[in-house]
Amino acid sequence: MLNDKPSIEKLRWIMTQLRDPETGCPWDLKQNFSTIVPHTIEEAYEVADAINQALESQDYRELEKELGDLLFQVIFYSQLGQEQQVFDFDSIVEAICEKLIRRHPHVFADTNLSTDEEIKANWENEKAKERQQKNNDQALSVLADIPKSLPALSQAAKIQKRCAHVGFDWHHIDDVFAKVEEEVQEVKNELHHNPEALAEELGDLLFAVVNVCRHAKQDPESLLRQANVKFTQRFHQVEQQVQNSSKDFAQHSLDELEAYWQQAKISVKK
Repeated sequence: MLNDKPSIEKLRWIMTQLRDPETGCPWDLKQNFSTIVPHTIEEAYEVADAINQALESQDYRELEKELGDLLFQVIFYSQLGQEQQVFDFDSIVEAICEKLIRRHPHVFADTNLSTDEEIKANWENEKAKERQQKNNDQALSVLADIPKSLPALSQAAKIQKRCAHVGFDWHHIDDVFAKVEEEVQEVKNELHHNPEALAEELGDLLFAVVNVCRHAKQDPESLLRQANVKFTQRFHQVEQQVQNSSKDFAQHSLDELEAYWQQAKISVKK
């Protein structure tokens, strides 16, 4: 198997060798479901970064590598499940195949879903049925099972999407902007008064901005990441200009730094 061509079976065999109690890797043998989670999250973010880089450079080699790392996370979990006799790789594949076929009746059955809205509604309905079945058909909150470990922006978007699916949502994006303006005013009201109330109002403002993103059909997590990248690139330009001036940051006035920033905005157009 060691000299066989790369395949999913070879990858599974590698995993069994790494977890072999007698000849396996000491680090891999120490791992369990809980200890692997941080690595899975890290690999997922690295895939996201690699996608952004690939779209900019049109070089997909790094994305290919990162997707392999993420695939290995699934293989690792499947090996742990097999060792504990709770599931294995084949049962994982079986479960996702069944789910995808069931959630796409417009592709694999004779259901007619022609618009994006109808397809999304069907998808959410199927997910709701799955949650009910998992809870033995007992009354279940619309917001049940939203992962607590999701980044806060993504979690807020998911909460809002669930509520919107049952009709608890603004009809027009203008109404959402009005809510943002209301929250901005409430932040201003608490700005120099009650720190606890200010923190709560800032949270409400962030939640409202996520709502704007959702109504604009944009992912808030991706948007903020892009903004972080843009700011970082521009600030690097500011740092370069500070370095060229032979003065430290502290020796510059705010007006001088602002002038550098405006130049960076022209230089780094993203």
